Amino acid sequence: MQRAHAQQVHAQQRASTTPYQQHQQMLWEAEHARRAAERAAEADERDRKRLYVEARSARVAAANANLQSQLDELDTLLQTTLDIDDHIDLERLKKRANHPQFQPGDLGMPLRAPDWRRFAPPEPKALGKMFGGETRYQQLLTEAEQAFEKAKAKYSAAEKAREQRLTQARRKYDLHCQQLDAQVAGHNTEIDEFGAALAAAEPNAVVKYFGLVLGNSVYPDDFPQRYRLAYVPDSRLIVVEYLLPTVDVVPTIQEYRYVKARDEVQVTARPADDIHRRYADLITQVALRTVHELFEADRTRLVETIVFNGIVDTTHPGTGQSVRPCLVTLRTSRDSFTAINLGKVLPAACLRHLRATMSSRPEDLVEVRPVLEFDVVDKRFVDEVDVLADLDQRANLLTMSRAEFEKVIRDLFGRLGLETRTTRAAPDGGVDFVAFDPRPIFGGKVVIQARRHRGPMDVSAVRDLFGTVLGEGATKGILVTTSGYGPESFEFASGKPLELIDGSNLLHLLAEHAEVRARIDTHES
Repeated sequence: MQRAHAQQVHAQQRASTTPYQQHQQMLWEAEHARRAAERAAEADERDRKRLYVEARSARVAAANANLQSQLDELDTLLQTTLDIDDHIDLERLKKRANHPQFQPGDLGMPLRAPDWRRFAPPEPKALGKMFGGETRYQQLLTEAEQAFEKAKAKYSAAEKAREQRLTQARRKYDLHCQQLDAQVAGHNTEIDEFGAALAAAEPNAVVKYFGLVLGNSVYPDDFPQRYRLAYVPDSRLIVVEYLLPTVDVVPTIQEYRYVKARDEVQVTARPADDIHRRYADLITQVALRTVHELFEADRTRLVETIVFNGIVDTTHPGTGQSVRPCLVTLRTSRDSFTAINLGKVLPAACLRHLRATMSSRPEDLVEVRPVLEFDVVDKRFVDEVDVLADLDQRANLLTMSRAEFEKVIRDLFGRLGLETRTTRAAPDGGVDFVAFDPRPIFGGKVVIQARRHRGPMDVSAVRDLFGTVLGEGATKGILVTTSGYGPESFEFASGKPLELIDGSNLLHLLAEHAEVRARIDTHES
């Protein structure tokens, strides 16, 4: 007990000493530092986890924002073009020669002529002259003059060479400017010639101009933006075959969501109904946008009627075969279309107003029949008159006898499956038929009128045909002409059991179904 008490007293004495107190202080500080480090490490770990979560969340938010941006771009395809003037000013396509400034560099700097002062020896002082300095000076002077003459000769040769090189550089510069002027003049001449051809409504020029218009239209990057154009001058009709994007252009993901507890990004698929609705709306917008851009760009009324056929070029999922179905088709006149306020319409309702035909299930590639096939007005049939017309052996429909023309038309519709009989001859060399379609349900009596005209058919002929259809109790009326139709004719025929076939369509049908290679040449008497 005495020993234990002594140890306790000793410990108390040690604790009261300064070194011991310092040691204990250091131990406390070390422990405090250890705990502080642990707390800091825990805080760092929390900050790291917080920053990691924030980074993942930010990436998900950016992905969702990108999705919304894509959807907004698809939803506003029509609206974005309404504030843009689609007309192309050909004068603005002309170039102006911008000649670069002539910069000869060192060649433009004359060489420095020799300075006698750098060659002249110093004159001897008075004392030097007394001890033979004059003789030495004269010798040095003679040597200096000789060196100076050589330097002048070398300078003259170098300066002459510089001036020759400068002249060559100037000639090269002038030649470059002349070539640039010639290129600009040639380009501007092409623009002037193109403008003259466009003013004359030459089909190639019209197609090229409207191709430039559609080429200027900015769509999302994943849109194919390819098209074909054909122009019929007689009817002032332009046909557009426009390649639409497939349904894949609509995002299939509706939302990204970050789940913190599992540290994973979940994807919510877009409902199929929403994809289909958006795709159908996209197609209607492209159709209206294209027609709007063409009419707005046409300030000289080259076009009065537009036919739009929207197709897709893809692989059919059921057959694996390449297909090009038409998903939307419409025909509209300038007056009818420009009376619409596109900024306030619902695209689908606007298409119905224009009596357009839309696929019932475009996402499934259910096709519709184009109001006018593009190949019918292809250049091969519209403008297929040889330069040497005398060498063209094809029959000219306008110079055929009435009997020959009647036989051609009768054979054509016979090949198309109709049983025809002539009712009367028309005074303009045309002919009228009553035909019968033998098909059950869809068949019936058909009135066919064929007219040989050199100018566009008047709407009165279409009205007369409709009256005949009603009077005969027919199910359909077909008007064929060697020329074309104006917008009034298409407007009147819209929604009625009437079909209008113009000259280019007739040539196409004869070539495809009757194996008759004919032509329509108004220059022959």
